[in-house]
Amino acid sequence: MGSNITIQRILGILLHRIRFIILVALVAGLLTFLYTNFFITPQYSSSTMIFVQNYNKKAASDSSGTAGATAQSSGSADSNSSNNEVAQKIFNSDISGSSTLASICVTLFQNSDKITTLYNGCGVSFATVNGTFYITITANGSDPERCASVANQIADMCNEVFHDNFMYGQLGIIRTAKPAGAPISPNKMQNTLIGFAVGLIAACLISVLLELIDTTIKPDEDLAELYHIPVFAEIPDFESGGN
Repeated sequence: MGSNITIQRILGILLHRIRFIILVALVAGLLTFLYTNFFITPQYSSSTMIFVQNYNKKAASDSSGTAGATAQSSGSADSNSSNNEVAQKIFNSDISGSSTLASICVTLFQNSDKITTLYNGCGVSFATVNGTFYITITANGSDPERCASVANQIADMCNEVFHDNFMYGQLGIIRTAKPAGAPISPNKMQNTLIGFAVGLIAACLISVLLELIDTTIKPDEDLAELYHIPVFAEIPDFESGGN
């Protein structure tokens, strides 16, 4: 009898069907694990890091040598040392300018035909690191070896694309990509727990729903509630309880 459902009654229903609920939850978790393990293709990720600068170290060194030669010809050693330090110093404007250049390069690399043709079925992303002049190139796919190869090829091509579009500055590789040892997705444990939780909730809802649509009279309390009279005794069904 499904009338007058209360919190206490719901708890009683769930406890009465606890085996069914646990069984459904375990089956749901197991099925989710099997699906994740055998039907979802693992995805791997490899990344490389490059840097771009709006100044050239070689040019700075040449400027330093020129300044030193000029100072030496004038016979001033202190002036020579000072000019060398100034010529080789990295100013804040150089760092901020390189950071801006890195952001511009990200847009350039994302839209360069020379680079996009190297994707080879991988998902590739470019991103600057915390507003610096460092750029990470990440390749995602089902083959870890191919992801690492694509990331490294793109890093090399970025150098060519950079100098094709800018007459100043420099680009270099800080870290090369290596094949990933473990996939980044799917997360088998997380998916299994999600499947278990979904099965647990579904089993609870089904149990309560079955109770709501069940109009048969089962416990003594149903008779007392239906007829508003107390129940003093029960007569067992000897035929059904016999053989």
